[in-house]
Amino acid sequence: MINNYICEYFVTQHVMNLDLISLLSGYDSITLEEMGKVKLMNRTDTKYVVSLPVLAEILQRATEHYWVQEISGERTPLYRTTYMETHDYAMYHAHQSGKKCREKIRVRTYAISGISFLEVKNKNNKGRTKKKRIQVQSKASLVADGGNEFLKQYAWYELDELTFHLENSFNRITLVNKGMTERLTIDLNLSFHNLHTDKDCSLDRLAIVELKRAGKSYSKIADIMGMSARNVNYILFSVETRLSMGDKALGNILERARKELRNGAEITTKNG
Repeated sequence: MINNYICEYFVTQHVMNLDLISLLSGYDSITLEEMGKVKLMNRTDTKYVVSLPVLAEILQRATEHYWVQEISGERTPLYRTTYMETHDYAMYHAHQSGKKCREKIRVRTYAISGISFLEVKNKNNKGRTKKKRIQVQSKASLVADGGNEFLKQYAWYELDELTFHLENSFNRITLVNKGMTERLTIDLNLSFHNLHTDKDCSLDRLAIVELKRAGKSYSKIADIMGMSARNVNYILFSVETRLSMGDKALGNILERARKELRNGAEITTKNG
Protein backbone atom coordinates (compact mmCIF):
# COMPACT_ATOMS: atom_id res chain seq x y z
CA MET A 1 0.00 0.00 0.00
CA ILE A 2 1.30 3.41 -0.89
CA ASN A 3 1.52 5.67 2.16
CA ASN A 4 3.84 8.46 3.28
CA TYR A 5 4.03 10.24 -0.06
CA ILE A 6 4.33 14.00 0.13
CA CYS A 7 2.61 15.85 -2.67
CA GLU A 8 5.19 17.95 -4.52
CA TYR A 9 3.01 20.83 -5.63
CA PHE A 10 5.97 22.81 -6.88
CA VAL A 11 6.64 20.20 -9.62
CA THR A 12 5.32 21.65 -12.84
CA GLN A 13 2.45 19.98 -14.60
CA HIS A 14 4.41 19.89 -17.86
CA VAL A 15 7.39 18.00 -16.43
CA MET A 16 5.20 15.55 -14.52
CA ASN A 17 3.05 14.80 -17.54
CA LEU A 18 6.20 14.01 -19.52
CA ASP A 19 7.24 11.61 -16.76
CA LEU A 20 3.85 9.87 -16.87
CA ILE A 21 3.99 9.52 -20.65
CA SER A 22 7.47 8.00 -20.30
CA LEU A 23 6.15 5.48 -17.77
CA LEU A 24 3.34 4.50 -20.13
CA SER A 25 5.87 3.59 -22.80
CA GLY A 26 6.74 0.54 -20.68
CA TYR A 27 3.21 -0.89 -21.06
CA ASP A 28 2.03 -3.26 -23.74
CA SER A 29 -0.90 -1.73 -25.62
CA ILE A 30 -4.47 -2.85 -26.19
CA THR A 31 -6.61 -1.57 -29.05
CA LEU A 32 -10.07 -0.04 -28.85
CA GLU A 33 -11.49 -3.11 -30.61
CA GLU A 34 -9.90 -5.44 -28.06
CA MET A 35 -11.25 -3.21 -25.30
CA GLY A 36 -14.74 -4.18 -26.47
CA LYS A 37 -14.35 -7.40 -24.51
CA VAL A 38 -14.21 -5.39 -21.26
CA LYS A 39 -17.47 -3.41 -21.44
CA LEU A 40 -18.27 -3.63 -17.69
CA MET A 41 -21.65 -1.97 -18.15
CA ASN A 42 -22.76 -3.64 -14.87
CA ARG A 43 -19.95 -3.06 -12.44
CA THR A 44 -18.60 -1.84 -9.12
CA ASP A 45 -16.74 1.49 -9.18
CA THR A 46 -14.19 2.83 -6.70
CA LYS A 47 -12.76 6.35 -7.07
CA TYR A 48 -9.48 7.69 -5.76
CA VAL A 49 -7.88 11.13 -5.86
CA VAL A 50 -4.08 11.07 -5.85
CA SER A 51 -1.21 13.47 -6.36
CA LEU A 52 0.85 13.12 -9.54
CA PRO A 53 3.93 11.70 -7.73
CA VAL A 54 1.73 8.99 -6.20
CA LEU A 55 0.27 8.25 -9.62
CA ALA A 56 3.76 7.83 -11.03
CA GLU A 57 4.50 5.23 -8.36
CA ILE A 58 1.26 3.39 -9.12
CA LEU A 59 2.08 3.24 -12.83
CA GLN A 60 5.56 1.90 -12.10
CA ARG A 61 4.18 -0.92 -9.95
CA ALA A 62 1.36 -1.93 -12.31
CA THR A 63 3.34 -2.29 -15.55
CA GLU A 64 3.49 -6.10 -15.62
CA HIS A 65 -0.18 -6.61 -14.81
CA TYR A 66 -2.00 -4.21 -17.16
CA TRP A 67 -2.27 -3.14 -20.78
CA VAL A 68 -2.70 0.52 -21.74
CA GLN A 69 -5.31 1.48 -24.31
CA GLU A 70 -3.85 3.06 -27.44
CA ILE A 71 -5.91 4.84 -30.10
CA SER A 72 -4.19 6.07 -33.28
CA GLY A 73 -0.88 6.04 -31.41
CA GLU A 74 -2.31 8.11 -28.53
CA ARG A 75 -2.23 6.84 -24.92
CA THR A 76 -3.62 9.95 -23.21
CA PRO A 77 -6.56 11.00 -25.43
CA LEU A 78 -8.70 14.04 -24.73
CA TYR A 79 -12.30 13.65 -23.53
CA ARG A 80 -14.99 16.33 -23.36
CA THR A 81 -18.18 15.89 -21.34
CA THR A 82 -21.27 18.03 -20.81
CA TYR A 83 -23.44 17.14 -17.82
CA MET A 84 -27.18 17.70 -17.78
CA GLU A 85 -29.14 18.65 -14.68
CA THR A 86 -32.64 19.50 -13.50
CA HIS A 87 -33.59 23.06 -12.55
CA ASP A 88 -33.29 22.15 -8.84
CA TYR A 89 -30.04 20.15 -9.13
CA ALA A 90 -31.78 16.89 -8.25
CA MET A 91 -28.97 14.61 -9.44
CA TYR A 92 -26.27 16.66 -7.72
CA HIS A 93 -28.17 16.77 -4.42
CA ALA A 94 -28.85 13.02 -4.56
CA HIS A 95 -25.12 12.39 -4.79
CA GLN A 96 -24.11 14.94 -2.18
CA SER A 97 -26.69 13.67 0.33
CA GLY A 98 -25.37 10.14 -0.03
CA LYS A 99 -28.37 8.53 -1.69
CA LYS A 100 -27.45 5.04 -2.82
CA CYS A 101 -29.73 5.12 -5.86
CA ARG A 102 -28.72 7.97 -8.14
CA GLU A 103 -28.22 8.96 -11.75
CA LYS A 104 -26.02 10.98 -14.09
CA ILE A 105 -26.95 12.12 -17.60
CA ARG A 106 -24.30 13.49 -19.92
CA VAL A 107 -23.01 13.87 -23.46
CA ARG A 108 -19.45 12.61 -23.87
CA THR A 109 -17.24 13.34 -26.88
CA TYR A 110 -14.05 11.48 -27.70
CA ALA A 111 -11.91 14.20 -29.24
CA ILE A 112 -9.59 11.85 -31.14
CA SER A 113 -12.51 10.42 -33.17
CA GLY A 114 -15.09 13.19 -32.80
CA ILE A 115 -17.72 10.59 -31.80
CA SER A 116 -20.30 11.61 -29.17
CA PHE A 117 -22.69 9.62 -26.98
CA LEU A 118 -25.68 10.49 -24.84
CA GLU A 119 -25.12 8.46 -21.67
CA VAL A 120 -27.14 7.52 -18.59
CA LYS A 121 -25.36 6.12 -15.53
CA ASN A 122 -27.49 4.61 -12.77
CA LYS A 123 -26.20 3.38 -9.42
CA ASN A 124 -28.34 1.05 -7.30
CA ASN A 125 -28.45 0.48 -3.54
CA LYS A 126 -25.91 -2.33 -3.82
CA GLY A 127 -23.23 -0.08 -5.26
CA ARG A 128 -23.59 -1.45 -8.78
CA THR A 129 -23.36 0.91 -11.74
CA LYS A 130 -25.16 0.39 -15.05
CA LYS A 131 -24.44 2.57 -18.07
CA LYS A 132 -26.55 2.92 -21.20
CA ARG A 133 -25.69 5.11 -24.17
CA ILE A 134 -26.56 5.95 -27.76
CA GLN A 135 -24.42 7.65 -30.36
CA VAL A 136 -25.43 11.21 -31.24
CA GLN A 137 -24.12 13.77 -33.71
CA SER A 138 -23.66 16.42 -31.05
CA LYS A 139 -25.30 17.77 -27.91
CA ALA A 140 -27.38 20.04 -30.16
CA SER A 141 -28.97 17.10 -31.98
CA LEU A 142 -30.30 15.00 -29.08
CA VAL A 143 -33.96 15.21 -30.14
CA ALA A 144 -33.21 14.31 -33.76
CA ASP A 145 -30.93 11.47 -32.67
CA GLY A 146 -33.56 9.77 -30.51
CA GLY A 147 -32.58 11.27 -27.16
CA ASN A 148 -36.17 11.63 -25.95
CA GLU A 149 -36.98 7.98 -26.55
CA PHE A 150 -33.66 6.86 -25.06
CA LEU A 151 -34.16 8.81 -21.82
CA LYS A 152 -37.75 7.64 -21.47
CA GLN A 153 -36.50 4.07 -21.58
CA TYR A 154 -33.44 4.32 -19.36
CA ALA A 155 -33.51 7.54 -17.28
CA TRP A 156 -35.58 9.08 -14.52
CA TYR A 157 -35.85 12.39 -16.39
CA GLU A 158 -36.88 13.49 -19.86
CA LEU A 159 -35.08 15.96 -22.09
CA ASP A 160 -37.48 18.81 -21.43
CA GLU A 161 -36.70 18.55 -17.68
CA LEU A 162 -32.96 19.00 -18.23
CA THR A 163 -30.48 21.68 -19.26
CA PHE A 164 -26.78 21.54 -20.10
CA HIS A 165 -25.07 22.67 -16.96
CA LEU A 166 -21.39 21.79 -16.61
CA GLU A 167 -18.63 21.06 -19.13
CA ASN A 168 -15.37 19.35 -18.34
CA SER A 169 -12.36 18.12 -20.24
CA PHE A 170 -9.46 15.87 -19.33
CA ASN A 171 -6.83 13.55 -20.69
CA ARG A 172 -7.48 9.92 -19.84
CA ILE A 173 -5.18 6.96 -19.39
CA THR A 174 -7.06 3.65 -19.59
CA LEU A 175 -5.51 0.48 -18.19
CA VAL A 176 -6.98 -3.02 -18.54
CA ASN A 177 -5.86 -5.94 -16.40
CA LYS A 178 -4.56 -8.96 -18.26
CA GLY A 179 -7.37 -11.08 -16.83
CA MET A 180 -9.84 -8.78 -18.67
CA THR A 181 -11.98 -8.36 -15.53
CA GLU A 182 -11.35 -4.71 -14.75
CA ARG A 183 -10.61 -1.34 -16.26
CA LEU A 184 -8.78 1.56 -14.62
CA THR A 185 -9.29 5.10 -15.87
CA ILE A 186 -6.90 7.86 -14.82
CA ASP A 187 -8.03 11.41 -15.57
CA LEU A 188 -5.45 14.21 -15.76
CA ASN A 189 -5.43 17.93 -16.53
CA LEU A 190 -9.04 18.30 -15.44
CA SER A 191 -10.78 21.56 -16.24
CA PHE A 192 -14.39 22.61 -15.72
CA HIS A 193 -16.65 25.30 -17.09
CA ASN A 194 -20.03 26.19 -15.61
CA LEU A 195 -22.41 27.03 -18.43
CA HIS A 196 -24.73 29.01 -16.15
CA THR A 197 -22.22 31.18 -14.29
CA ASP A 198 -19.42 31.16 -16.90
CA LYS A 199 -16.91 30.28 -14.15
CA ASP A 200 -13.91 28.01 -14.67
CA CYS A 201 -11.97 25.69 -12.43
CA SER A 202 -9.07 23.26 -12.87
CA LEU A 203 -7.48 20.43 -10.89
CA ASP A 204 -4.22 20.23 -12.79
CA ARG A 205 -2.01 18.70 -10.09
CA LEU A 206 -4.30 15.90 -9.04
CA ALA A 207 -5.49 12.79 -10.84
CA ILE A 208 -8.86 11.09 -10.44
CA VAL A 209 -8.46 7.34 -10.63
CA GLU A 210 -11.50 5.09 -11.05
CA LEU A 211 -11.36 1.33 -10.72
CA LYS A 212 -14.18 -0.37 -12.61
CA ARG A 213 -14.53 -4.11 -12.13
CA ALA A 214 -17.02 -6.90 -12.46
CA GLY A 215 -18.45 -7.31 -8.95
CA LYS A 216 -15.72 -7.54 -6.34
CA SER A 217 -13.23 -9.60 -8.32
CA TYR A 218 -9.59 -9.48 -7.22
CA SER A 219 -7.74 -6.35 -8.30
CA LYS A 220 -3.97 -5.98 -8.33
CA ILE A 221 -4.29 -2.22 -8.60
CA ALA A 222 -6.45 -2.15 -5.44
CA ASP A 223 -3.62 -3.89 -3.61
CA ILE A 224 -1.11 -1.38 -4.95
CA MET A 225 -3.20 1.65 -4.05
CA GLY A 226 -4.57 0.36 -0.74
CA MET A 227 -8.18 0.55 0.35
CA SER A 228 -7.85 2.46 3.65
CA ALA A 229 -7.37 6.03 2.47
CA ARG A 230 -9.64 8.81 3.59
CA ASN A 231 -12.89 9.72 1.87
CA VAL A 232 -12.94 13.15 0.23
CA ASN A 233 -16.05 13.60 -1.89
CA TYR A 234 -15.47 17.33 -1.43
CA ILE A 235 -12.76 17.36 -4.11
CA LEU A 236 -14.77 15.60 -6.77
CA PHE A 237 -17.65 18.01 -6.31
CA SER A 238 -15.70 21.19 -5.67
CA VAL A 239 -16.89 22.68 -8.94
CA GLU A 240 -20.53 22.28 -7.91
CA THR A 241 -19.74 23.87 -4.54
CA ARG A 242 -18.36 26.84 -6.42
CA LEU A 243 -21.77 27.24 -8.06
CA SER A 244 -23.55 28.08 -4.85
CA MET A 245 -20.80 29.14 -2.46
CA GLY A 246 -18.36 31.04 -4.65
CA ASP A 247 -14.61 31.07 -5.16
CA LYS A 248 -13.66 31.36 -1.47
CA ALA A 249 -15.39 28.08 -0.64
CA LEU A 250 -13.66 26.36 -3.54
CA GLY A 251 -10.30 27.66 -2.33
CA ASN A 252 -10.97 26.26 1.15
CA ILE A 253 -11.89 22.87 -0.32
CA LEU A 254 -8.74 22.62 -2.40
CA GLU A 255 -6.53 23.82 0.45
CA ARG A 256 -7.95 21.07 2.64
CA ALA A 257 -7.14 18.57 -0.11
CA ARG A 258 -3.57 19.85 -0.36
CA LYS A 259 -3.09 19.43 3.40
CA GLU A 260 -4.39 15.87 3.22
CA LEU A 261 -1.91 15.07 0.46
CA ARG A 262 1.02 16.73 2.24
CA ASN A 263 0.27 14.48 5.23
CA GLY A 264 0.74 11.46 2.97
CA ALA A 265 -2.84 10.32 2.44
CA GLU A 266 -4.07 8.88 -0.80
CA ILE A 267 -7.61 10.16 -1.01
CA THR A 268 -10.35 7.70 -1.78
CA THR A 269 -14.02 7.83 -2.64
CA LYS A 270 -15.57 4.40 -2.65
CA ASN A 271 -18.50 3.63 -4.92
CA GLY A 272 -18.77 7.29 -5.90
